[in-house]
Amino acid sequence: MTELLENDRVLDNPVWSALTGAHARFAEVHGRAARYRAEVSQFATLTDAGDPRAWADLAELAGPGTEVLISARELTPPPGWTTQGVVAGVQLVGAELAGVEDEEAVVLGDADLPEMLDLVQRTRPGPFRPRTIDLGTYLGIRRGGALVAMAGERLHPPGYTEISAVCTDPAFRGQGLAARLTKAVAHGIQARGETPFLHAAASNTNAIRLYEKLGFVRRSERMFAAFQTPPHTGG
Repeated sequence: MTELLENDRVLDNPVWSALTGAHARFAEVHGRAARYRAEVSQFATLTDAGDPRAWADLAELAGPGTEVLISARELTPPPGWTTQGVVAGVQLVGAELAGVEDEEAVVLGDADLPEMLDLVQRTRPGPFRPRTIDLGTYLGIRRGGALVAMAGERLHPPGYTEISAVCTDPAFRGQGLAARLTKAVAHGIQARGETPFLHAAASNTNAIRLYEKLGFVRRSERMFAAFQTPPHTGG
């Protein structure tokens, strides 16, 4: 597994790997840049974050004055781009994670979307758009009929699937629901012969501690940055 963590480069740029592979149907691509359709995800990507030509392609793809979210190990945009916010993060791979089915977890669908969006709005687990649910399987736990916790699948580079949107209603925290759903989503990923991975804010030490306890191993540090494209493109 150590060799897997060191050598599988699809995780160096998982957004590009997903958009040019399993998620191509959600992709908008222009030259050396790509992004998800706006209703699916805010993520955009570059073939090489150090290539000014890739940034120029992304500016043309997104259009003037548009906010995009990019993840990479290092991010320094060319002149004309505006940095809206930067979060330091870590990427972890489920190297030693044992996925387990959960009898209480239910598959979430379009009928559950209003509750999912409400839960995300209240708990802020990360970017989640109205059609993010289309990226993979989402599981939830209900109490008294209400959705109180969920987790699901997002990026899908070859051989891997990202676990994302792990969140719990504040009134139900401390019951292990996030850990249970993480393992349940991982079980489905592993059943396909793939390896789960995820991202977390570096400052979220409690979540990272939980993931490492479950069997995730840190692979790399990441930056998550929101940028606004230049107000005009071309010369």
